Amino acid sequence: MDIKNNVTKIFKNFSHKKYLKIEGGKFLKGNIEISGAKNSALVLMAASILSKGEINLFNVPQISDVSIMSKLLITMGINIKSNANQLTINTKEIIIPPQDLFFDLCNALRVSFFCIGPILARFGKAKIPLPGGCSIGSRPIDEHIDSLKKLGVIFQYRNNYVIAKVINPQKRLLGSSINFKCKSVGATETLLMAASLAKGKTILNNAAEEPEIVDLANMLNLMGARIKGAGSECITIEGVESLKGCDYTVIPDRIEAGTFLLAAAITRSTISLFPCEPNHLKALINKLELCGCKFEYSNFCLKIIPNQILNSVDITTGPFPDFPTDLQAPFMALMATTNGISKIKETVFENRMHHVKELNHMGAKITVKNNIAKVIGVKKLQGREVTGSDLRATAALAIAGLSANGKTIVKGLEHLERGYENFSEKFQEIGASILKK
Repeated sequence: MDIKNNVTKIFKNFSHKKYLKIEGGKFLKGNIEISGAKNSALVLMAASILSKGEINLFNVPQISDVSIMSKLLITMGINIKSNANQLTINTKEIIIPPQDLFFDLCNALRVSFFCIGPILARFGKAKIPLPGGCSIGSRPIDEHIDSLKKLGVIFQYRNNYVIAKVINPQKRLLGSSINFKCKSVGATETLLMAASLAKGKTILNNAAEEPEIVDLANMLNLMGARIKGAGSECITIEGVESLKGCDYTVIPDRIEAGTFLLAAAITRSTISLFPCEPNHLKALINKLELCGCKFEYSNFCLKIIPNQILNSVDITTGPFPDFPTDLQAPFMALMATTNGISKIKETVFENRMHHVKELNHMGAKITVKNNIAKVIGVKKLQGREVTGSDLRATAALAIAGLSANGKTIVKGLEHLERGYENFSEKFQEIGASILKK
């Protein structure tokens, strides 16, 4: 297999030349099937490195980030078979990958850096390029590095690479008590994976509590890990000698579900989502209820029923269970069409307001100061040609276009296709006039 040509093909398929053509003003109606969680699937794929067997992952979204992560694992000698939304990952022949290909792949996908934990746990050494991904802030890896040091890892930095080595002569990580300085999802996931094969007990204090953390812990436990407390601020890991393969189903994508809820609200439409876990969306649902939306839930199906007049509400993003930063941009699009004035404060990423300029181009009234956006609701947005700067900003512009007068062209689809499976097709199924060109 010519891996380099395959990598090039991924980027051509998810090209910046694609765009969405949207005719706004249509009411939506029907049912949406929610895909597997992007932010969970990618880390579960990384966790497969820990296994000396076969992992069958179900409900994996068909998105560009998953394609890139698959190619990265293939460079390590891992065998991957794909069948629709199922991945079969066999790690028996794993090797350390060629560094030039590894660099290209890691530069395209930030979560690839999380492979450092399982590689160190299994091999005792790792050479990982510094991560890439969306340009929404610095997103430092200090928490990963500082925490791994406490498990007995030494680090060097050379030519944009992190070179890590376990100092224990047996090349095995050693359990420790770790106090995270902030609730970092990535650092919590990295340490969960690394500590699963460490000698002794590891305690993670001030751990992230996101549903994706629980999903990772659940799969690791099926593989034979001994993890308790995932989903709380304190997680305990009793290291084991080895991990086996398993079958596992990825949780529904709460950010995709949230995006569709906001699309329903901005178009004042009633739709249903399945499968959906409301406990993963409490912060968003609470805010939408304050706006004037009603919800019905049964048998993993969530129905939203918005009022025709919605009121503005304030939000502040934060780690779970607070309002998710990944829904800040789509929520701002909704607030641009509500009755009143709202304040939206971004506390997670310092550079996540690029969508403001484009929403204003569509007739929104938004000003930003010190990462706080003041949004004055308008009666109607106007269709324009706009460009998304990152994954969630592009989604925000698309749902803004669904409610706007006239035609909206949304460029930057290479961002959107990193995280949403069949985005335009799903909207077409519920009555939206949206075409991918």
